[in-house]
Amino acid sequence: MSYIQLDVFDLALAALLVILNGALSIALQLRLERQLFIATLRMIVQLFLVGLVLTTLFTLVSPGWTGLAALAMVLFAGREIMARQDRPLAGLWSYGLGTGCMLVAACLVTVFALTTPVQPEPWYHPRYALPLLGMILGNTMTGISLGLHTLTTGLVRDRVAVEAQLTLGATRRVAMLPVTRAALKSALMPIVNAMAATGLVALPGMMTGQILAGVAPGEAVKYQILIMFLIAGGTGLGATAAVLACGLRLSDRRHRLRLDRLAPARE
Repeated sequence: MSYIQLDVFDLALAALLVILNGALSIALQLRLERQLFIATLRMIVQLFLVGLVLTTLFTLVSPGWTGLAALAMVLFAGREIMARQDRPLAGLWSYGLGTGCMLVAACLVTVFALTTPVQPEPWYHPRYALPLLGMILGNTMTGISLGLHTLTTGLVRDRVAVEAQLTLGATRRVAMLPVTRAALKSALMPIVNAMAATGLVALPGMMTGQILAGVAPGEAVKYQILIMFLIAGGTGLGATAAVLACGLRLSDRRHRLRLDRLAPARE
């Protein structure tokens, strides 16, 4: 197996494309050049730091250090879920609910993959565990973010209709069902679209990377199919748990809508 190594000059050439975007922003007065520069700088620093950390973890092969790295990934992803909500839950629920559901779903699916289809030796080897978790985590985070956002904004928008059904004797589950369904559809649509377009429209990053690294296309395809199945499972489990739990939080046992448990809208 062989691959083409890149040097600093190669990366500098590719960076010209980002500079072109900055020039377009200045020419069209989009005022995105500063954000683009900061985002590019952050990406470079973060990726080089991650590379150093992964190199160390691959040398240690320790379940403790692998678990700690996985926990850090989950905690940072949980913050992203919270930051993407226009009407987050009030208090610790704003961070804890999405993060908890994502932790359980992503970790269950990752452990399933490591102990059944992939089976590295040892099963917690960071070379396999962390990349798998990262791909599952990123998509699960997106699904949960979209699901929670659609649910909370939908309940605020349809408050009168939901409360009218509750007044007429409907249970909270029945009254909130249309909004809940919309939230779950919103959460699952990205992975459905990704699965439908993979292959003919787009070659996913993992498959492309393996092919560039010298892996036979047939083997790369098998790994990509496995990854898509894992991502779909993690997204479905995490989004469903988060949306249903949020629905319970925004109602009570007396079948009342409790939008007072939402934080004020962000400007």
